[in-house]
Parts: sequence; structure tokens; C-alpha cells
Amino acid sequence: MRRSAGAALGAAIAAGALAVSGPVLGAVLARTERRMNPVGPGPLPPPSDAARQLHATLRIADLHADSLLWGRDLRRRGTRGHVDVPRLIEGNVALQVLSMPVKTPRHLNIERNEPTSDDVTLIAIARRWPPATWRSLLARVLHLAAQARRLETTSEGRFRLIDSRASLAAYLADRAANPRITAGLLSIEGAHALEDDPANVEVVAHAGIRMISPAHFFDTAFGGSAHGVEQGGLTERGRDMLRRMEAGGVIFDVAHASARTIDDALALATRPVVASHTGVRGVLDNARNLSDAHLDGIAATGGLVGIGFWETACGGPDPSWIARSIAYAVERVGADHVALGSDWDGAVRVPFDAAGLVHLTDALLAVGLGEPEIRAVMGENVLRLLGETLPDA
Repeated sequence: MRRSAGAALGAAIAAGALAVSGPVLGAVLARTERRMNPVGPGPLPPPSDAARQLHATLRIADLHADSLLWGRDLRRRGTRGHVDVPRLIEGNVALQVLSMPVKTPRHLNIERNEPTSDDVTLIAIARRWPPATWRSLLARVLHLAAQARRLETTSEGRFRLIDSRASLAAYLADRAANPRITAGLLSIEGAHALEDDPANVEVVAHAGIRMISPAHFFDTAFGGSAHGVEQGGLTERGRDMLRRMEAGGVIFDVAHASARTIDDALALATRPVVASHTGVRGVLDNARNLSDAHLDGIAATGGLVGIGFWETACGGPDPSWIARSIAYAVERVGADHVALGSDWDGAVRVPFDAAGLVHLTDALLAVGLGEPEIRAVMGENVLRLLGETLPDA
């Protein structure tokens, strides 16, 4: 999640909207999301026939979207935001990682953030989440995981949640016979959601979480953020968390982590590490993106680098920039270690929503990637990694 959703909601709450009906605050949140999760800057040209034909044969997987946060009915095709079940199916997405950014400070930036404010509290109030979630970050994770389970049970079979090798294998077998279904996997964006206790890895794993990052936009008790104040390394609690995650088949995600935290995690990890949504400094050099050394280190663990779709990550506003960043990473570490990390619904502008992924296939063909490389990057790498790292059952 890139920017703050709190300004409009905060104004509504300060103006007394809490005394009005829930739909009033819901409408404020809808307007906020429409502004913060745009698609653009304009219509894209029709994709080539070659791209359409190839795209229809892909198994696509994306490593990061914040769609659970906003409270839309993801069973229905929306008119705002980037992801819902119908648009995932239209875009031929086999698997979407659904992340939970359960605390975001006001006035986010990629340089330096304090942990002293929290816009997600305003969203929790606006969406009428249980009162426990207004105070507890762990409660927010459990609430959003329950929402995802309800989405699965009420989707009439169109959406599955994946939490094990067995469920992944069963789903992929079913999807081979019926491509008009899609799936999700749950992750947490920032280990502050564990409320400073590494033992809560087991709690969230029991709820189906299969990926966690040590920090989001501020430093945590587990490790430094690239956008925090100290930007330190992996703490002793962070090392304990990593060991517990590897033991439980939960993937360690270094997206948003400080350089020192990434270094420490790569030195300690015994299983594949991912950067779920990021960019590469070789295309755009900023605090958000990964250095060549960190690309090399993640690949050395057998992990994946998910390339983001927004301009701060990929370098520009259209699909050609996403493809350029993907091509750079492929050239650096090989196609087997590169994936998609859209950051859909993460308060970012992207050139297309989930239904429009064929435009990326077209852009990858245009930068000269071959069919095997495109298949790997667009999803096969993620499916392989999950098949190797998820718990058996």
C-alpha cells in the first residue's frame, strides 16, 4: 500500500459521520478508494493477436494486492479499484496473493515514516469491523482472513483459498478442466501485525496466512523498514520470526524491508525468500527498489522478485515500463526468479486492472522475452515456489 487513505475518512469522522449511518462512511471510503486506486493515465491500444493467443494459455499468478482492505464485494465486478473475482477470471489470473496492510501511518512517503498514527483504524471504523479490530492489529488479520474465507464459501466455486500443497494441487487440477475459476493466498504486509510476539506466527499461520514481511512503512520490533526512521536490521525477534516461518511453511517477504534487514534475512534464510512487490534500481534508483546485489541474493535463496506495476516501482506509467523492469531482472538473475508483484488496490495508479493483464503479455513480447520466459514470469515461477514451500496439508 503506497499512500494514505485517512484524510477523507478522518475528515468525515471529525465532522461527526460516525453518528450517521454506516452507509455514509462506506460512501466516503468508496470515494476515497476511487481516487486512490485509479487505472490510467488513459486507454491502452488493443493488444496484438499474438499476445491474446499466448495470454489465453498462461497460468498467471501475482504476488501482491491489498483488495481485502477496502470492503468491496469481491464476488462482483467492481467499477473502482483493480481486483475482484470476475476481473481476475477475465484476466486469466490463476492465483492472486491477497495481502493485509493492517496499519499505515498518515502522510506516507518512501523516505521516512514514524509509527505514531494509523489510517487503517479509520477504515476499520468506516467498514464497521468488530470493535476489537479498532485496537488490535492481530484482530484485524483474523478478521480479514475470515472475510477471505467467506468470499471462498459464497463465491459459488469461482474462488478458492490456497494454504497447502494439497489444496494448490487440487485447485490446479480443477482449473485445468475449468479455467473460469481463480484462487487467492493470504499474506501480511508488516510484522507489526504480530503485536511484537514471534509466537503469533503460529496464530496467523493457523488462520491461513502463508507470507509475512518484517516491516511495511515503518520500523517494527522485527526489523527495519526502507521507509522507517532507524532502518536497522533484523532484530532478535525478527530472527525468531524467520525461523518460525520457515518451520511452518510461511514465506518470508522482504518487500519494504531496509537494506540491512534484507542482508540479515538473506544470510539467515534456509528457504526461498521473496520480494512480493518491488522495482529494480537498475531502472529507477530510489529507496523503494532493490539493488542488483539484493536481486542476486534473493535469487540465490531460490526466491522470487515480484515487479510492481506502479510508476515508483517500475519507472514509468505504462506497460512498457513494467516489461522493461521485468526484462532487467530477467537479464540479471534469470527468468526463473522473476514474477509479478502488481500492488493492485494498494493506493497506487496502475496502467491496467486485473482484467487487462494481456497488455503486459503484449509488452513482454515487445521487449523481446520469449514464450518460456513469459510463462515463467507471468505465473509458473510462483506456482512452482508455492508447490515447494507450502505446508503439505
